[in-house]
Amino acid sequence: MLWTIDAGSDEPLYAQLVAQAHLAVARGDLSPGDRLPAARELATSLDLNVHTVLRAYQQLRDEGLVDLRRSRGAVITGAAATDLTTVEEALRAFVAAAREARLSPEATTTLLQEELKR
Repeated sequence: MLWTIDAGSDEPLYAQLVAQAHLAVARGDLSPGDRLPAARELATSLDLNVHTVLRAYQQLRDEGLVDLRRSRGAVITGAAATDLTTVEEALRAFVAAAREARLSPEATTTLLQEELKR
C-alpha cells in the first residue's frame, strides 16, 4: 500500500492516514493479519513527526480496525470490511456529470464536501 499525505489539505495529517487505512481495508488492499508499517518508518517516509503517525494508529485502534501490540506493531483486525462498489459507481457518475457541466476539480470537490456536511 502506498501512503500519501496532502500537506495543503484542511484535513489533519493523522486523519488523512486514518482515512487511507479505512479505504485500503474496504478495497481489500489490506486484509486481516496484515501489518501496517512501523510508526517511525512511515513517519520517515512521509516526512512526518512520529507522533502524527502514532495518533493515527491509536485512532485506528480505538475504532477497532487495528490491534496495537509492542512486539507485533499495528495489525489489521478485519473489523471494517465493506463493499465500496456502489459508492465507487456513484462517484464515477458524479464525476462524469461534473465534467459534463464543465466544473473545475475544485468546484466539484467543494460540491462533494458541502454534501458530506449535510
